[in-house]
Amino acid sequence: MTSSPHQPDLITPATTIPHDASAPPIFQSSSFLFDSYSQIADVFAGRSDRFIYSRGDNPTVSELEGLIARMEGTKAARGFSSGMAAICGAVMPFVKSGDRIVAVEHLYSDAFRLFENVLSRFGVETVYVDGSDTQAMIEALPGARLVYLESPTSWTFRLQDLRAIGAAARQHGVMSVIDNSWATPIFQKPADLGIDLMVHAASKYLSGHSDTLGGLVAGSRDLIRKIDHEATHLFGGRMSPMDAFLILRGMRTLDLRMQRHMETGLALARMLEAHSSVTRIHHPALLANRPEGLRGFGGLFAFDLADGVDPERFCNALRRIRIGVSWGGPESLIVPGAAACGLAGAANSFRRFGVSPRCIRLAAGLEPAEELMADLTHALDSATAVAA
Repeated sequence: MTSSPHQPDLITPATTIPHDASAPPIFQSSSFLFDSYSQIADVFAGRSDRFIYSRGDNPTVSELEGLIARMEGTKAARGFSSGMAAICGAVMPFVKSGDRIVAVEHLYSDAFRLFENVLSRFGVETVYVDGSDTQAMIEALPGARLVYLESPTSWTFRLQDLRAIGAAARQHGVMSVIDNSWATPIFQKPADLGIDLMVHAASKYLSGHSDTLGGLVAGSRDLIRKIDHEATHLFGGRMSPMDAFLILRGMRTLDLRMQRHMETGLALARMLEAHSSVTRIHHPALLANRPEGLRGFGGLFAFDLADGVDPERFCNALRRIRIGVSWGGPESLIVPGAAACGLAGAANSFRRFGVSPRCIRLAAGLEPAEELMADLTHALDSATAVAA
């Protein structure tokens, strides 16, 4: 599977750059000045889109917003200070007390905590459905206000039929939101399948360098306008110019990096699938039937260790692959399920949705696949030998 040849230009900036610079500059300014009373009055009245204050808009951030909107095939986008800020911006303006959210099981742990710990206090109910059961998802939609998707889901990497769910959501007047961080627009364009809002943890593949935080939401002008009025300016979680610059830098190589992450991830998944110390691989590429719209795969997946393999010894035996959260950067990382299941707090998605303590989440980086396979083999053999 490969990416579409019709991707937007990721290299040439969309706006005119001063002094013919080859990269968008960082407008590290908190506010912008006006030449007259009428200029600032027009901005306050909504008659002008001049920049006024970077908590609202900033030229560097706007450059990134325009790029992700073009990539997702939407009319607008907004940048936030983190992926979680983007999730809040995509959900909270659209729900009120008495509303119901339909969410996929095995969703991102902090999105789960937002629904369970915060929105529930304001009378917003969330029901969780196996997203791979399309009929169950559709049957849960009538009367809901919003459906929240991840395709694939966190840790279990289950896919959803986005076209079928998106069509049913529109039929019932339910707004649809998807976290598209794993596939990125290189491999999946949910807007083409009828999804309303696309969320990105831009700290992951879009940035690609493990050196910045950011989040993005892409959608129609009307939906982004509502987010502006009720989240962007009021929550204070706006993306900084420096973060936008770093993410723009990373996105210039996004297509090439996604191909490498996919190839390495598939090589590791197939190697692990054949290893006697692994009982199951959670990777969408190994599913017999995949829904329409997924043209490739991110390098993040999971696998279950056999009963005779000690998870702690396995993790500690790794040398090339490091232990660490997040993903999407050049380095390969693992997170042990047993540690994740011990996440402090009452709203623990790992325990709620039954993530196995023998599950290991692996983010394939940009290192040579042969080195990573040798590291995994050594660690599996070491942990199995000790257990035996």
